[in-house]
Amino acid sequence: MRDTKGHTMLDTVIRKYNNWKRYRSTYEELSSLSNRELNDLGIARSDIDRYARASIR
Repeated sequence: MRDTKGHTMLDTVIRKYNNWKRYRSTYEELSSLSNRELNDLGIARSDIDRYARASIR
């Protein structure tokens, strides 16, 4: 069975899983940086979630 974009349910599950892995990787990598390193990048610690979510769009 396919959705309106022609994807199967398995395609959707795989895509969502890969997006989740990319989100977690980005989140963990940014979280491991010091406040000074984040500041050098122009990222506030409170914005890490937003940047991690943006990485999957």
